[in-house]
Amino acid sequence: MLRIGLIREHKKNPDRRVAFTPKQCAYINSTDAGIHIIVESSPDRCFSDAAYREEGIEVATNMADCDVLMGIKEVPADMLMPGKTYFFFSHTKKKQAHNKGLMQSLIQKHIRMIDYECLTYSDEQRILGFGLFAGIVGAHNGLRTYGKKYGKYDLPAAHEVKDFKQLIDAYERFKLPNIKIVMTGSGKVAAGVLDVLTRLDIEAVEPTDFLTHEYEYPVFTHLKGANLYARKDNDLFHRDDFHAHPEAYKCLFSSYVNQADVLMNGIYWEHRIARLFEKQDIRRNDWRLNVIADITCDVDGSVPINMGASTIADPVYGIERATLERTTPYQHTRETIDLMAVDNLPNELPCDASQYFGIHLEKYILPELLRAESDILKRATICDNGKLTKRYEYLADYAY
Repeated sequence: MLRIGLIREHKKNPDRRVAFTPKQCAYINSTDAGIHIIVESSPDRCFSDAAYREEGIEVATNMADCDVLMGIKEVPADMLMPGKTYFFFSHTKKKQAHNKGLMQSLIQKHIRMIDYECLTYSDEQRILGFGLFAGIVGAHNGLRTYGKKYGKYDLPAAHEVKDFKQLIDAYERFKLPNIKIVMTGSGKVAAGVLDVLTRLDIEAVEPTDFLTHEYEYPVFTHLKGANLYARKDNDLFHRDDFHAHPEAYKCLFSSYVNQADVLMNGIYWEHRIARLFEKQDIRRNDWRLNVIADITCDVDGSVPINMGASTIADPVYGIERATLERTTPYQHTRETIDLMAVDNLPNELPCDASQYFGIHLEKYILPELLRAESDILKRATICDNGKLTKRYEYLADYAY
């Protein structure tokens, strides 16, 4: 019997999400003879201890008897239990400086670290993630920011409503002004953004039309692939080539900064990929873009004026176009850009996000844990038994 423990979140401002809901735990315990789930007591989780007990789930304060421990955000290094198998988002695969100590502790404590972000099929398609709800909340926050900046309308904060259904209910009689929105990215984040834009009856238009037309109603255009990148030498786009050699490509976003009012950014970014624009570009005389929802939230990344993550309680800060300095948001002027940069967006709808995540975790990953060998788990295992696995040996100067 494999004992899985759902651990409490211990980071400052703890995340309220969890890998499995109470009902999901009950179903797994009653139908899967090879797995038994227990839950660590937590005062912060979106589902209370009582909700798990009502479903017959053991709630404990000590996880030492568990074989596998599942969290959401990074586990503080001093709370890692040696020799265990952990699942959580470690945020180490890009050598994130703030998690170097965590990475070293994972090695020193001989932990088998399986990162949710690294659970992929052989073609690198991710299996798990909270991207859908990041996109949903990010799009909502972007629209809410525009309304507050210009005093045109008011939407509730996502974290103030009960659940996703109540958020949708707020859209029923809501009408947007004739703003132009550009969204970037693909995958689950983009699907979440599209869900919100579709529910609000915002019309989709082709990129070429977006660049040449003004509208009497709200519109959006979706930039990805060849609409966003082209080779520097021949202006063509080939997906596989782009993924192999992103440094050979330029970004085409600059044509949109004088046409769009709102950017909803959902692209994957790393240092070899061209940014959407450069910092000095916001000083352009024809700059129109004044609200940015940076859903992927890479500091100084694809949106280079991202100066650090904001919080759910205080999600937006301003950037002065003239000085490039951080300032107060919601100024009714085009001389500032309002930036939404929350880095844990799904935590605004934690119950819905947890249920969505748990469905996929149960369906695609739990069976892999019971196999003698699993390529899926092997690809996602960053370290084991005091060493980096072969796939992640590039982290050596970061991990040891």
